[in-house]
Amino acid sequence: MEYNESSEMYLETIYILEKEHGHAHVADIARDLKVTKPSVTKAMSHLEEEGLINNESYRPVTLTEKGKAVSEKIYRKHNLITRFLEKSLDLSPGEAVANACRMEHVITENMLNAIKQYLNK
Repeated sequence: MEYNESSEMYLETIYILEKEHGHAHVADIARDLKVTKPSVTKAMSHLEEEGLINNESYRPVTLTEKGKAVSEKIYRKHNLITRFLEKSLDLSPGEAVANACRMEHVITENMLNAIKQYLNK
């Protein structure tokens, strides 16, 4: 199943926050994505309906098994594109991350496979 860019950004942010801090609170998600808390709350309702997160009042947001699988795939894609941009185009880490963040949502599987092959040379 494909998800829109916004959903992917929320899932990846939750994944990173859980990985780095052990939890993801609405305020932390809002801060990292530079959006309002009401925007996060609305997005969390949608992700919960999709079965991607658990979202209980006054508790951290957590990924379901399905949500974790989707977010790990997004995260790996982001890191792969970042490495490719650094290695092939000699972009700085910051520039590579900024561009990878934009590209990860629109890149085709064929291009992703080509990047993997390039990096494995």
